Amino acid sequence: MDRRPGCISAVGGSGAGAAVNFAARAPGSGTNWVNLTGRFAHDREVSMPPTPAHRYDRGLMWFRRDLRATDNAALYHALKSCDRVWCVFVFDTDILSPLPRADRRVEFILASLLDLDEQLHHMGEQAHHTGIRLLVRHGRAVDEVARLAHRLGVQAVFANHDDEPDALARDARVLGALAHHGTMFHTFKDHVIFERQEVLTQQGRPFSVFTPYKQAWLRTLTDFHLKAYPTRRYAASLAAPPDGVEPAMPTLQHLGFEPTNLSTLRVLPGSEGAATLLEDFLQRIDRYDHARDYPAVKGPSYLSVHLRFGTVSIRLLARTAWALHCQGHKGASTWLSELIWRDFYHQILANHPHVVTRSFKPAYDAIKWVHGKQADALFAAWCEGRTGYPLVDAAMAQLNQTGYMHNRLRMVVASFLCKHLGLDWRRGERYFAEKLNDFDLAANNGGWQWASSSGCDAQPYFRIFNPVSQSERFDAEGRFIRRYVPALAGLTHTAIHAPWAARPLELASAGIELGTHYPIPVVDHATARQETLSRYAIVKQAG
Repeated sequence: MDRRPGCISAVGGSGAGAAVNFAARAPGSGTNWVNLTGRFAHDREVSMPPTPAHRYDRGLMWFRRDLRATDNAALYHALKSCDRVWCVFVFDTDILSPLPRADRRVEFILASLLDLDEQLHHMGEQAHHTGIRLLVRHGRAVDEVARLAHRLGVQAVFANHDDEPDALARDARVLGALAHHGTMFHTFKDHVIFERQEVLTQQGRPFSVFTPYKQAWLRTLTDFHLKAYPTRRYAASLAAPPDGVEPAMPTLQHLGFEPTNLSTLRVLPGSEGAATLLEDFLQRIDRYDHARDYPAVKGPSYLSVHLRFGTVSIRLLARTAWALHCQGHKGASTWLSELIWRDFYHQILANHPHVVTRSFKPAYDAIKWVHGKQADALFAAWCEGRTGYPLVDAAMAQLNQTGYMHNRLRMVVASFLCKHLGLDWRRGERYFAEKLNDFDLAANNGGWQWASSSGCDAQPYFRIFNPVSQSERFDAEGRFIRRYVPALAGLTHTAIHAPWAARPLELASAGIELGTHYPIPVVDHATARQETLSRYAIVKQAG
């Protein structure tokens, strides 16, 4: 019997075998992982949380960040508690209006909605119901949901939780609009394994340090928490749109957006795309604990954008990681830990919403960041990949060109902005929020506050990543740098990490003139380190 934390519960008891049997064979063994991950498999027979006590004739399922028909908590409860259920997604103009007109996320969502529409249509056909379609609306969610609910005559609207402050405010407005017509609004946990205050300290308070949170998370976990919601079992409740209610699937242009390069990036949308990525990842998960740190290596799962928009179930991923973790797969254990980090940051946001605009640790709001024209120039150099530090510039180029950045590099560039350039972490956080395909407020905020040392369980303020040593360690041959900063491609493996230290002859033979073909560093590492320690001294004094 495996004695890893929490694994005993996964192999003991009458109903616990499902988690282990789910991934019982080792990665690379020839197992058809497609079937194991539920890509074509039917939902299991499981006992689920009780649905709303009242039985409804008509209900409306409102998809938000949960764009899948399988293992969806709100959809399950809607189908189980209503005789007829319609499904809607709203392109909320309150969210869309501030976005750049070419935004890969909007394109990803639209493509994923086409996939979701097909999923619902297929589920309906399996239940001998034809004409099932996803309804799509474009406008303010508070108006569109209430209007459609009234038009369809539903008695209840179902949705999954979203604990971002703006989303909670939106849901409060929707609740009020629905209540005006006597319509109920039911919401459910779906986006995480444990939310809000489900995992608490012995004193009954939310955790602020990851390691004890992880230990408590593992102690709390049972097979029940990882089971899928069997939506297909109740697919007969799906209803086709009545006359006069059009599905109205829009085009990108109709939404006011322009095409991006998403299709050329091999970013596969929808649940089908998520299943393809998961199948691929499971063949190399044994190497994850090591490979994930090297940006030139295919190490990560690349599922973060699918988790963000719910095209894959967190229960499916955690169930997969859990089963392999209990069998002793180190890579899976590391991946499970990363999934727990995600829950950790979501409960931080839910219990400490002030982190959206302020430091988790109030003392860090007293730090005097660089400001004015100098700060703006440094920020522009950072955004555009012109800092003169190759790994930083390559990482920013990857972000700007693809909407993705390797996790190791997110830490490096965030530390560089705060602790080399002396800029407020919120500036970098906002830039990531604009550019990242997988932008998630909880994780993005948590990551930036970790890097700036202002957050919960953050790195010590005196820990300052050296971008050169990080480059030498995690991109030793400069493969990643050469891909995204081709101007440096002619340099040797040694010189590419710090071109300013290369011999003039070596620079000349590579066709590089610093300041012309590649920037001179905007700051000196040693000088920046001393300035950072002085800047953070106010925190030390407060402590």
